[in-house]
Amino acid sequence: MMKFDAAHGLLKEEIGTYQEQVSRIHRMIHEKTGPGGDFLGWVDWAETVDREEVSRMKALAEQWKGKFDVLVVCGIGGSYLGARAAIEMIRGLYPEDGPEVIFAGNTFSSTYMAQVLKHLEGKSVLLNVISKSGTTTETALAFRMLRQFMEDTYGAEEAGKRIFATTDKARGTLKALADEVGYATFVIPDDIGGRYSVITSVGLLPMALMGIDPDEVLRGYTDASRDLNTDDLAANDAYRYAVSRRILEKQGYDAEMFVSYEPQLGMLAEWWKQLLGESEGKDGKGILPDSAVFSTDLHSLGQFVQEGRKMLFETILTVDKVPQDVIVPEDAENRDGMNYLAGKPMSWVNRMAFEGTLEAHEKTGGVPNLLISVPDLSAYSFGYLSHWFFIATAMTCYMLDINPFNQPGVEVYKKNMFRLLGKPEK
Repeated sequence: MMKFDAAHGLLKEEIGTYQEQVSRIHRMIHEKTGPGGDFLGWVDWAETVDREEVSRMKALAEQWKGKFDVLVVCGIGGSYLGARAAIEMIRGLYPEDGPEVIFAGNTFSSTYMAQVLKHLEGKSVLLNVISKSGTTTETALAFRMLRQFMEDTYGAEEAGKRIFATTDKARGTLKALADEVGYATFVIPDDIGGRYSVITSVGLLPMALMGIDPDEVLRGYTDASRDLNTDDLAANDAYRYAVSRRILEKQGYDAEMFVSYEPQLGMLAEWWKQLLGESEGKDGKGILPDSAVFSTDLHSLGQFVQEGRKMLFETILTVDKVPQDVIVPEDAENRDGMNYLAGKPMSWVNRMAFEGTLEAHEKTGGVPNLLISVPDLSAYSFGYLSHWFFIATAMTCYMLDINPFNQPGVEVYKKNMFRLLGKPEK
């Protein structure tokens, strides 16, 4: 399904020499005995997912199909990145049909919030607020304003039908408000952290409302769970990727640039950056996750990658079959000198750009390249890809002897911000 190729990685060690360590960690992951084991619910999610809740998502999506113009997803971090990555990967940046989706609650920018509220005027709007506690500051602040907009526009009763809360199953301020007002609610599982939550209601509900079949996402996830449930490094490409990262770190590479050649994968890279950054960046350890979209960013970052300080390696995600293609037209006068490409598919041109860049960066620039390929940009592929990166992240982090599922460092800025904002002490 997904393929990994380390042949261009300039690795100075054999991946297979890590088999004993990988086997030990594989058992630790599946037995949930390592640090953060309480947050490994995604490992067997294919068997434990609440199918009745998935059916409720699909029913809600069917109920509102064709009856709204804009879906606003209000959340931050894992409560929005996964959903946005999936929707843009699967539907593209300019889909021909279906409603628009807007993401809010992920910034304190007053200009952004004002423009969102203005943009929603005169449109039929649905709102999905996503927060386990209901007190995440960016999300709670935006939801207060969006809730007021919805109630002013539709009245309290109708607004209550148009707002859906994805939150804790039993506690928290958002759960209490939803129960009081009567919002439809969906559950964020206790044993799955935010950056691993896209395959729960956190990601599946926005996908369903945007016309993406949650069953297809879960089918891909289920197949990946089965295919990757092996400690054999010769058979588990996700583990081979995890080990390759550690080998390259030992060789002195401190940053990893996740590269795609499709603009609609830009947010997938942002989701990947959170997944690796929050999971790995602690205890003074970890590889800095960065990203780029080629060939666009070759015209800004390409010089540094090619000839700058040798501190990064590239992980390239390619797509075997793109959703759409166009043919380069003939120009009788050939004024732009492009006729040598006439009749060629743009996808072929893009592929040649990838192959030429790979050769330049690896052969001339001496930059390691790890290659990952997916067959297409379908809902199934997104589900498969999700588990692939989850299991790879758990493996690569446990190889560093760190907890892949906490994020203690993010609390520091919050404490400082609350002090400056004058938030009352509890």
